[in-house]
Amino acid sequence: MKRLQLTYCLLLLLSMAIHTVAQTRFSVLGDSYSTYGGYVTPETNACWYNGTDGGTEKKNDVRSVEQTWWHLLTTQHGLQLDTNNSYSGSTICHTGYYNQDFSDRSFITRLHRLGSPEVILVFGGTNDSWIGVPLGAFQFGGWSKQELYTFRPAFCYLMAQLRQLYPDARIYNITNTQLSAEVTESMERICRYYGIPNIRLHDIDKQQGHPSVAGMKSICEQVWQAIKE
Repeated sequence: MKRLQLTYCLLLLLSMAIHTVAQTRFSVLGDSYSTYGGYVTPETNACWYNGTDGGTEKKNDVRSVEQTWWHLLTTQHGLQLDTNNSYSGSTICHTGYYNQDFSDRSFITRLHRLGSPEVILVFGGTNDSWIGVPLGAFQFGGWSKQELYTFRPAFCYLMAQLRQLYPDARIYNITNTQLSAEVTESMERICRYYGIPNIRLHDIDKQQGHPSVAGMKSICEQVWQAIKE
């Protein structure tokens, strides 16, 4: 009898734990890697997947929203998407392609619109690396507007503001593969300073510089392994 009672209690605890994970709400702050037309907030954000950004004829085998890394987290691991504020071509800092002012779409502008998540997944830095935006200095406070046009101060500002705006959320940074050493190492150092886990991806299959179906699956699993604890 005691053994049956113990087994029942263990099963009850397990079901409670699974239910808790299943109800975890997460939000994404991202760039093209996390877009899918019709599934981003606000809906006016440019999308690379199932969108017009970068042209309509893309040689990439991702053909449905169910194949994206963040959607896979909901279907394969039971998480609940709160907000996906991703914008194709966006940079962490305010400097964009061809030295344009991207302050209307930068990560540090959009960080205020992530809903009420329990987990925040930041997946950026790719465009900053591709463009070769000015790196700037490591600066952990007292940011001027001009300094936010450079990568390191902007990334510091991003992490600090996320901590302040979402004090109860678990925040994770995701670092893409094939970025410049300066951007990769800067994100690692800044994440350590703010005590934010940095998920450094590896072995991500890509087509036209963007995750393929296989790449999306790999991102999902690597992110899940980091956040499931």
